[in-house]
Amino acid sequence: MHKRFRATGTVLAIALTGSLVTATSATASPASSDGSPATTRSARAAGIDRVGGAYMGWSAGAHGGPQSQAPARLLDQSSLTSRSSTTASASSATSGVQGVDVSSWQKNVDWRSLWNDGFRFAYVKATEGNYYTNEYFGQQYNGSANAGMIRGAYHFANPSVSSGWRQARYFFRHGGSWSGDGSTLPGVLDIEYNPYGATCYGKTKKQMRSWISSFVRQYKQYTGRDAIIYTNYDWWSRCTGNTTMFNDTNPLWVARYASTPGTLPGGWPYYTFWQHTATPFDQNKFNGSYTRLKVLARGR
Repeated sequence: MHKRFRATGTVLAIALTGSLVTATSATASPASSDGSPATTRSARAAGIDRVGGAYMGWSAGAHGGPQSQAPARLLDQSSLTSRSSTTASASSATSGVQGVDVSSWQKNVDWRSLWNDGFRFAYVKATEGNYYTNEYFGQQYNGSANAGMIRGAYHFANPSVSSGWRQARYFFRHGGSWSGDGSTLPGVLDIEYNPYGATCYGKTKKQMRSWISSFVRQYKQYTGRDAIIYTNYDWWSRCTGNTTMFNDTNPLWVARYASTPGTLPGGWPYYTFWQHTATPFDQNKFNGSYTRLKVLARGR
């Protein structure tokens, strides 16, 4: 997600299962040796000019390639709060339970306005690789819950810098934990185009399948939940060989900015979440009722 919501309040630091969530920047990052932005040209065109700045769906890869314009970092606040807006209100979007995803791009979010516009769940970027945590995570994660939303956290994967199990551990320790309180959704593995180099992170299809397996196994060991996998058909086909090995265990979050979710990757029989637009900010649909969304949060 890459558009900015209206800012409110002060960033909060929070403790989750004993771990203090803070902004960090560890040494194992893809930073270039000369200090220049270690991002690809297409990533810079999408506004990712720093390590850690990647966001869910940055490449519009549901259409098979990178998006052609940078994010609107200074989104007109009126589009968020106006009840007559046809793009910022869940009532005018695809039918079903609607939600948003956010990252540090949005800074402090006006969650009450989003709730009033009909959005009922939120996913917040917690981590990337094993070198970055979202400095606005506290305000976004707690703020969405305080507004009444069911919320969860996502991890932007960078398989080129460390193993799947190591990144799952980093995610869990920095915001990706889970509890059966009915308000916390299971964590998400955001696995998509590489903003720092080769599309498939320098891995073969077999190696990528192994990396994903390592992540989801470790995450389940920590939380007892199967991580949701966010991806799109094009990337999944290119980088995993369109493997079907996860479709019985891990729910699918498909990215496709169109009127339908299209052909699903990996033989998944249905999607659980669908990121269907990035205008004026990322909007998502849960494939079920609000009651079923609560069941997903509780895990039973």
